[in-house]
Amino acid sequence: MTRIVLSTGNIISGGPCIIRKPGIFRSNLEFTNSLRSNFVAAQEDYSAAASPTTNGTDGTDGTNGHSDEHVNGNGINGHHRSATELWTEKDGDVIYIPRIDWSGAGLQEERSQYEITVKLFFLPHAPVEQRASYIEEALRLVKKELGVSVIDLLIASFPGISFEGDCEWEADKLNAKMGSEADEVATWAALETLHEQGTIQRLGIAEFGSQKLERFLSQIKIMPEVDQINLKNCCNVPPPLAQLAKEKGIELLTHSDCTDILPSGTLRELLGTGQLGAGVLSDDGSDKNGLKGDLTPQWVVKYTSFVKDRGVIENKGYFAGAELLA
Repeated sequence: MTRIVLSTGNIISGGPCIIRKPGIFRSNLEFTNSLRSNFVAAQEDYSAAASPTTNGTDGTDGTNGHSDEHVNGNGINGHHRSATELWTEKDGDVIYIPRIDWSGAGLQEERSQYEITVKLFFLPHAPVEQRASYIEEALRLVKKELGVSVIDLLIASFPGISFEGDCEWEADKLNAKMGSEADEVATWAALETLHEQGTIQRLGIAEFGSQKLERFLSQIKIMPEVDQINLKNCCNVPPPLAQLAKEKGIELLTHSDCTDILPSGTLRELLGTGQLGAGVLSDDGSDKNGLKGDLTPQWVVKYTSFVKDRGVIENKGYFAGAELLA
């Protein structure tokens, strides 16, 4: 069994992004597009570092690109793919795609200046009993990337839950039967432990309607302070949910995230040998050194660091974990 860790790096380009309006892209598109961009950048950077550069004085064409020995075919948007070992890294049973340069990690200002939010997506086909390890790995990566020891807010997003219906009342009613209550409560217990240890200051959930939230609250020790909901298929917050949230002091926030942010087919496309793939997998046999086996996405974590007094996002990015069974 091989574990795979994907990363986008900091997707805020050209300096911090001023918060003026909601994002244009749904998170799954932002996530997959950012992964592809990071794969291309890593292939180009590490291939350039491994290849000799020329300036045209030795009879070459003057490029400082990539010698044939480091290229294994066409890549994303026509970019050449570099040999996988150049731009990925294997550490024990974990493969980092792409390899991560931690030298630039950390925040630019004092930690007290930031609000750090993490949203952790538990994916549909990953074993529920391993969620505690997913939480540990996701937080380890985020804390190392930002150079922090404490997360201000963690929002847990469980699979199979949404708000869908012709009106807010119907959406709230249908929501009550979604997801797995036992799995959600068991996972919450692991998050409660981290909250009690001081690693996470505040906890939140996503896509919980009034009935689901009320049952959930009766089975847990530490109440969520945030309920994040997606209203794309119904125009208003369901009144029963608004009332319950007010009574319990839970903040209702909206979002445009996709619950199943990384389907298995999308992951295979990202890492495969197709035109939009990174060429890491070799299911078609074109690369004897490529990875082979059944690939299961397990979790995705989205993180943001918000500079409170200036109203800007300084860091935003994603990590994801998957399992490869040969």
